[in-house]
Amino acid sequence: MPLFETFSLLFLGLLAWLWHDSLQARDAGVREARTACSDEDLQLLDDTVAIRSLRFARDDGGRLRLQRVYGFEYSDTGDNRREGSVTLLGHDVVMVSLRARLTLVGGGRHEQH
Repeated sequence: MPLFETFSLLFLGLLAWLWHDSLQARDAGVREARTACSDEDLQLLDDTVAIRSLRFARDDGGRLRLQRVYGFEYSDTGDNRREGSVTLLGHDVVMVSLRARLTLVGGGRHEQH
């Protein structure tokens, strides 16, 4: 087999692996976003996550892995949109971030935003 065809097949195989691996990581991100929203009595909007960043990072064992940060939107009142994120290192969830609820105190009453 000519060298060009060999490299082309290897490249296509690498792309197929990356696509499959990214789908699995995205599914893990959606599951984790759902769980985090459910645990905090929040509503996950659009029932999906979107990739924000993709880079290489080292895990605790020093191995080079893909780090993906997925963003999602949720609502705490039903009529607003807040941003959250899920960070995965390989297929392991390392962080879920939900924007903190703000409590405004003034005039003797409390309001949550």
